[in-house]
Amino acid sequence: MAGNVTSLFRDGTGAGPVDFRVPGNPYFPTPGMLDELSARLREIVTSRPSDTDTVTARLCALLGLPPQCVVLGNGPAELIAWMGHLLIRDSLAVPVPTSGRWTGRPMETGRRVDMFPLQEADGFALDLDRYAGFLRARGSRAAVVCTPNNPDGGLPRRERLVRFLDAMADLDLVVVDESYLDFADAGPEPGVAREAVLRPNVIVLRGLGENLGLPGVRLGYLVANPALAGRIRSTLPRRNLDPLAEHVVSMLGDHGPEYARGLDRLRADRGDMATRLSALPGLTVYPSQANFLFVRLPVGAEGTLVRDRLLTGHRILVRDCGDKIGSSSRFLRLAVRPQADVRRLVPALEQVLYDSVPAGGPGYSSGTATVDRLIGETSGAGLRLTGAGAGSGSDGVVPRPAVPAVPAPAPVPAPAVGTGVPLPAAVPPMPVTPPVPVAPWAPTPAGVPARGGLTAAQVRGTVRPVETRPRKEDRPWQSTGT
Repeated sequence: MAGNVTSLFRDGTGAGPVDFRVPGNPYFPTPGMLDELSARLREIVTSRPSDTDTVTARLCALLGLPPQCVVLGNGPAELIAWMGHLLIRDSLAVPVPTSGRWTGRPMETGRRVDMFPLQEADGFALDLDRYAGFLRARGSRAAVVCTPNNPDGGLPRRERLVRFLDAMADLDLVVVDESYLDFADAGPEPGVAREAVLRPNVIVLRGLGENLGLPGVRLGYLVANPALAGRIRSTLPRRNLDPLAEHVVSMLGDHGPEYARGLDRLRADRGDMATRLSALPGLTVYPSQANFLFVRLPVGAEGTLVRDRLLTGHRILVRDCGDKIGSSSRFLRLAVRPQADVRRLVPALEQVLYDSVPAGGPGYSSGTATVDRLIGETSGAGLRLTGAGAGSGSDGVVPRPAVPAVPAPAPVPAPAVGTGVPLPAAVPPMPVTPPVPVAPWAPTPAGVPARGGLTAAQVRGTVRPVETRPRKEDRPWQSTGT
C-alpha cells in the first residue's frame, strides 16, 4: 500500500477516512459535552487528581455496587496485568479467536495458555459445557469468558454462564470480560457482576473509555469479592487515575440519560448495518451483541488486500483479523457506525469484491498478489496493453482487445481399418533417440564427494585421506559400544 496511512488523516481538508476499525460509541459524548470538556480542559489538566478511593466511590454510586468490591485502573489492560502477576499461577484457558490481551499477555509472563477453538460451523458461539470439559482435560487453573467476545460479538446466555461459574468453583480464577456488555440488547440483568461479589474466585472486568466514546481515556474497573479486590487494590498507587479520567466518571453521572439514548441508537445501527452487509453475495455476517460485526469474505477474497483497497480507493479503514489466533485474513471486524457511514461502506465493499477489472487495477482479490498484478496489467485478457491499446473506455473499464475468430476444425477422418483409431492424412515418423549409456552402479569411495555433494568427513568438519574402504570409526553402525 503506497504512502503513509497517517497522511490520509492530514490531507488539509480536515476530513479523514471513515474509521470502521476501532469500535467506539459515535453518540457519546454529545457535541455539547465535548464543548464543555474543551472549555474546562485547562482547569482539568492543571488540577491535582483525587485519590482513587474518592473516584471509586463516585462510580459505585452509579453502579449500585459496594466500593470495597470495585477496583479502578488505567484501562482493562492494567488490571489484566496485575491479575496475571498475582492470581494466575501457571495456566490460563482462553476461547479463540479473542482479544490479543488474553492470548499474548499471559504468554509474555511465562504462563501456559490453553486455547479452546471456537468453531466457525457454530458461528463462533461458545459452548460452555464443552469449554468446561476442555478445562478439565487440560488441567487449566484459570479461565476467561468474554461476553460479548471480540471479534465475533457472541454472548452466552446468563443462566448458562452462572452454571459454568458454579462448576468452576475449584479453579484459582475465572475472569468474565464484560468490556463490551453495555452494547448488548437491553435486558433485566445481562451481567454477572453481582455474582462475582459473592464468589471467592470470580472477577468481572469492564471497560469505560471506549464505551463512552473516548478511547484515548484509559479507564476500566473490575468487580470481585472484597478479599480478591483488596489484593489487587493494594498493589496500585493511591492516585493511579489522571484528572481527565476522573472528569469522565463525573460526566457519566451527569449525563446518564444521554448515554442510555446513545446505546439505543447504536443497537439500531447494528441491526441496520448487519442487514445491509448480509445482502452482499457470499458475505457472511455473524450475530453480534457488541459494537462491532464479524464478517467472512467470499471465497477467493483476502482480507489484507480488501483492507488496503478500501483505504486507498475509498478512504475507509477496516480491521482484518488475519493476525488473531483462531481466525484468518478471510475475516474482517467492522465497528458499528451510523447509517450514513454504512451507506458509504457497503457500495465500496461491493466494488472491491465484485466489480470487473477497473482502470486502476482489479477490484476483486484473487488472494494472490501475483495473479492480481497480472490481471491488472493485462486487463484480464492475457495480453499486455501498450500504446493506444492501453487506454480506458468511456465506462472507466479497460477495453479488452478483439479476439480473432477461430476457424472451424477440419472433419475428422474415418478410423483406419482394423484399428478403430482415426489417423491424420500423413503422420511423419517419430525420431528415435538412442539410449544414453548408463555406467554401472558402484559405491562412492570414502573421501570422494558425490556429485555436487560433500564427503561424510567434510560434513563432520574433518577431511581425511581417501581410503579404499571406510575405517571403523566412520562406520558407527558396526560399533559394539553404546
